[in-house]
Amino acid sequence: MPIHFETDGSIAIITIDRPEVANAIDRPTATALADAFRAFERDDALAVAVLTGANGKFCAGADLKAMREGNTERVTRVEPDGDGPVGPTRMLLSKPVIAAVEGHAVAGGLELAAWCDLRVAAEDAVFGVYCRRWGIPLMDGGTIRLARLIGHSHALDLILTGRGVSGEEAFRMGLANRLVPKGKALEHAIALAREIASRPQAALRGDRLSSYQQWSLSLADALTNEYHHGMATLATGEMFTGLDKYATGDWKHTERKETIP
Repeated sequence: MPIHFETDGSIAIITIDRPEVANAIDRPTATALADAFRAFERDDALAVAVLTGANGKFCAGADLKAMREGNTERVTRVEPDGDGPVGPTRMLLSKPVIAAVEGHAVAGGLELAAWCDLRVAAEDAVFGVYCRRWGIPLMDGGTIRLARLIGHSHALDLILTGRGVSGEEAFRMGLANRLVPKGKALEHAIALAREIASRPQAALRGDRLSSYQQWSLSLADALTNEYHHGMATLATGEMFTGLDKYATGDWKHTERKETIP
């Protein structure tokens, strides 16, 4: 199976495993990856997903060998609707996803990482629009998400040149949210996922969706949308549990213990 789906408590760990092509994605892999995230979305017991690649490599993007062979069963789909060429990149999930990046996250692999909410990158990770070298366009949201994540200037630097940037430069750009030693990205991503999963979920998810939905709205509509998300959260009663926790003072001790290894 090119995609592995495992659970660790409330965390889903989704792994791309095609070592012979640096975890590049063909059509069956894209379908399996999208289906894995649909399964994560449906499972109420799961709060956060971690996306990673096997054997110290995140993802080399679309499978160029399959594209060159022209096998219609394996070439990534480029239709205007449905899933993106590398799978889940047109989805807006209700729950967060963290990318654990070792090795190369390039071309469609970079677009996958940019689709995730957060990116934990190893120091020797490499991000880049490598498809620039082969005349292949970004079609999994890269031209949109990169500009939104790191600003238009940094995004154009990557999009126009196709150069690779190291984990350190990616961290300075704001593309990587956490920079960790080589071989430790998955460990740190899971720890971060557990921290996020431990928070009250209704407010967290509502605020997250509001932050995504505001991009296509006017300021007035975005503020109204935020209000509706907030009211839906208040209706769950979650806040009262939080206020009770605050009143006990126990949260002070818990917060001190919550550290990422």
